[in-house]
Amino acid sequence: MAKIFNVCGARPNFMKIAPLVRACRAYPQLEPLIIHTGQHYDENMSDLFFRQLEIPPPDVNLGVGSGSHARQTAEIMTRFEPLLLEHRPEWVVVVGDVNSTLACALVAAKLSVRVAHVEAGLRSFDRSMPEEINRLLTDAISELLFASEPSAVENLRREGIPQEKIHFVGNVMIDTLRANLARAERSTVLEQLGLQPQRYSVLTLHRPNNVDDAPALARILDALEEIARDLPLVFPAHPRTRQNLARSGLQSRIESIPGLVLTEPLGYLDFLKLMSRAAVVLTDSGGIQEETTILGVWCLTLRDNTERPITLSSGTNTLVGSDPGRIISAYRRCRGQPAPQGAIPPLWDGRAAERIAAILAEHVNGSGTEAA
Repeated sequence: MAKIFNVCGARPNFMKIAPLVRACRAYPQLEPLIIHTGQHYDENMSDLFFRQLEIPPPDVNLGVGSGSHARQTAEIMTRFEPLLLEHRPEWVVVVGDVNSTLACALVAAKLSVRVAHVEAGLRSFDRSMPEEINRLLTDAISELLFASEPSAVENLRREGIPQEKIHFVGNVMIDTLRANLARAERSTVLEQLGLQPQRYSVLTLHRPNNVDDAPALARILDALEEIARDLPLVFPAHPRTRQNLARSGLQSRIESIPGLVLTEPLGYLDFLKLMSRAAVVLTDSGGIQEETTILGVWCLTLRDNTERPITLSSGTNTLVGSDPGRIISAYRRCRGQPAPQGAIPPLWDGRAAERIAAILAEHVNGSGTEAA
């Protein structure tokens, strides 16, 4: 059996790893192992996701924890290298664009272990974003590049990636959403928070450009105050966002906004239910742009760019940045009309992981496969 290391480290990775591990287990020649770097490590950001998504416990947890980008990336590399030398897997599969993605890909490439990148080719064309650097470098050293949307394929071709390495397979994040939507329907989170369907909005906020920049964060709060006067605004706050609110002196302001409901991070099923019944979702998360597209819920992205342009052309997403006027204007437009339904991007059908596993199995067998 060929060992396949499936690397995960942060909350978005867990939703992508879950269907990949299940799909690989359908092939007797593949032995999928889960390597958790520990980049996200507390109950709400890690353990709860493993239980709710029915992911087996990690085969290895590197226990890295938090830190600066340089310190965290270096620590992951230091702890991952001996593991790779001991096991010598056939493939290291990395997902997304977090520090764990790049760190483990670098170690594998330098030890001549083949790297497969899931969600390859996504580009915001904004190199001030750490995630953009992670995406570019990971794609440059990967042997298999699995793209989730057509623009990603075009980006990779434009960057000179050989055609035979590129495979358009669809979106593994949507595999997980489709597999868990019925379970999420049973969540009682709306009752717990005293919410009525379509009569509240949801906020997530964690990008450095928003939460590390006090003036930008204050501008966003100006818009949130007006939105919360119209509809209750539920804000499951990322630990890093809470730290920055306290550091910038804005904690008391956000806690005093009438109509804003501040909560701890929610589990996957509760948050999926919360999104699916919201009138509007405001976010700076890439994955939520994709999920709201499938759910048919208006999404206002608090950024000036996105690496997922298909959510703009085929989905429910609008870029609004951090300018209060743009945010409020877009919010009012959304409130005035129903979200578009039925615009499902190609291959977002819940079977992306099956396609990836089939390609990995063919490469393990030595035959390769034709690029999509």
